[in-house]
Amino acid sequence: MLRELLPIALWREDADGRVVEWSLAAQDLLGHRPEAILGRPASDLLVPEGNGPLADQLTRRVHAGETVVGTLSVRHRDGHRVTMEMWIVPAADAQGRAGALLIAVETSQVLRMRESLAALESLFTQSPIGLATLGTDLRFLRVNDALARMNGVSPAEHLGKRLTEVVPGVNAASLEAMMQEVLDRGAALVDVRRTGRTSADPDRDRTWSCSYAPLVDGSGRTLGLIASLIDITEEQRAENEAERARRRFALLAEAGTRIGTTLDLLQTAEEVVQVLVPQLADSADVQLLEELIEPDESAASTRGVVRRMAAAFPEPSAPTAKLVPGMTSRIPDGSLYERVIADGRPTNLYRSDVPALITDPRADDLRAYLKTLGSARLIPLVARGKVLGAVVVTRLSTNEPFDEQDCVLIDELVARAALNIDNALMYTRQRAAALTLQRSLTNSELPTVSGLELTGRYLPASEHDVGGDWFDVITLPDGRTGLVIGDVMGHGIHAAAVMGQLRTAVRTLARSDIPPAQVLRSLDAVVADMGQDEMATCVYAVHDPVSGGCLIARAGHPPPAVASPGGGITYLDGPPGTPLGTGGRDFRAEQVPLPPGSLLVLYTDGLIEARGRDLDQGLGQLAHALRNHDQQPLDEICDGVLRQLLPARPQDDVAVLMARPQDTQAGAGASGPSTGAGTAHPVTRVRSPRP
Repeated sequence: MLRELLPIALWREDADGRVVEWSLAAQDLLGHRPEAILGRPASDLLVPEGNGPLADQLTRRVHAGETVVGTLSVRHRDGHRVTMEMWIVPAADAQGRAGALLIAVETSQVLRMRESLAALESLFTQSPIGLATLGTDLRFLRVNDALARMNGVSPAEHLGKRLTEVVPGVNAASLEAMMQEVLDRGAALVDVRRTGRTSADPDRDRTWSCSYAPLVDGSGRTLGLIASLIDITEEQRAENEAERARRRFALLAEAGTRIGTTLDLLQTAEEVVQVLVPQLADSADVQLLEELIEPDESAASTRGVVRRMAAAFPEPSAPTAKLVPGMTSRIPDGSLYERVIADGRPTNLYRSDVPALITDPRADDLRAYLKTLGSARLIPLVARGKVLGAVVVTRLSTNEPFDEQDCVLIDELVARAALNIDNALMYTRQRAAALTLQRSLTNSELPTVSGLELTGRYLPASEHDVGGDWFDVITLPDGRTGLVIGDVMGHGIHAAAVMGQLRTAVRTLARSDIPPAQVLRSLDAVVADMGQDEMATCVYAVHDPVSGGCLIARAGHPPPAVASPGGGITYLDGPPGTPLGTGGRDFRAEQVPLPPGSLLVLYTDGLIEARGRDLDQGLGQLAHALRNHDQQPLDEICDGVLRQLLPARPQDDVAVLMARPQDTQAGAGASGPSTGAGTAHPVTRVRSPRP
């Protein structure tokens, strides 16, 4: 192997000084080909000029049987000198005479090898990196002190042994498989992570970065491999902490998008649970104070009571299956739970504390189950300075308990969720109030009036919101009837409240027998007094059964539809007026004849306007839906219109009021079918004469 690492030149001279043997290494180092030097005097070809006497002296000493060792210059074929370390040994020639064998290596190569060996020795003895060489049988050939310290085994105890024999507790078998792969493929493996415990530090895991490279000779033959190991325990710990921090920030960002996607209280609570489990906890239980959910109930019945809004537990078949949303329980006086609610500060729970959270006396098996938990934390839901309830999170005893960073993250998530839950609570209360107000203000039972058959419908656009659409029927003196429909801009409790004020004002003005145009002027002043942002549209009509006509005034509202007894459909094209609250105040009325068998349809814009449908299309569809009105009961007509014009859920609130005059002499509903029944009629806009 030395000859492969360090080229050694050999040649032989006979007793006459002629070259009789010349090696390939000599050819490589000195440039003379064998056919050009064999049989010729070495002094003529190899001895530099001026070194002849020295060469003769050395030749005599060797012929006398002496071995000569020294540093000498040898002439290269091209004439330059090559300094070589030489061994000149007595050797008989073919005739038995005294000759010489010369062994030479280039001095620079020797120095380079010495430096390499010194560097390698220094690396093995002084490097903080663990180093080892192993044979093809994966047994240690050499180990430095750094690796011995890492493994807690002396260098001598490594030699001749495999890794599985020295440190079996560091997944040694898989590492040996990797080393065998390096030998088989002849390619290095870099930065293979190894974690485990050695006798040097038996109480905690450490992590090493391992690299393996094949050790080959000059001919490419594999001699073994070299292994290097770096202890990266602290770096790995820092990297793990950085990754945990990244995951925490990512989870906070995720919570911002996943919690509070709606204002539905139950869904918001469920979203809190979905973020916490399983990323941070094995279970999560969201509970709210009953007095906040049902503020109208008596204080005695709700104070100190919590209601479970959402929960997730690791074992659906365990006793925790009894803890379902909707359950209520009373917080025990003097308990830890009561203290957390009162103080508004989170706390970790010990195993003895956890069962106390279950106040149902029938849940003994549940208490026993909870005693097996590893760790738990109780976090109050605090928003805008008030406590809404609490969240309980737990981890099983098979998992790591909550550490300080876990608690900080969980508390932050719950604090953010509390704002969303408070928003949902406020919205739920406002919606309940708005629905109550709207139900109290919207006619569900229309009065029985002389000369008119009536029906009406109100459809909200959302189950979770209310609007300002309304209709009303008012009995007036002399057998007349006031018909009103309106639409307040906006949604929610405010729009419902404005609608209630307008409805009251219309009723008051109508019963004072004020004409329709003057009613709208007064309503405009009412809306203007509410504030510059308020706006509404309205239609007010007065039907007189004696004259058989209807006086109608509009304030920016869609035109009423009139279906004649013959089936023709017209839309009133009289003065539209301006929306209430805009200060236009130019309202006029038009007289519309309504003979028995005709139909007056008042509606809000949600019926005819929608995305993907313009106003004319909506009006055309309404006319088409009314074409056979004189063959159907009024309720069926109204339901058919809604069915044909609206999807399953309208995009805007819709109010519809229909009035069909009756023949007072023949009785209600006595108008028979007309000659135009069953055929479609074109939609026309007619301008009725203004009074």
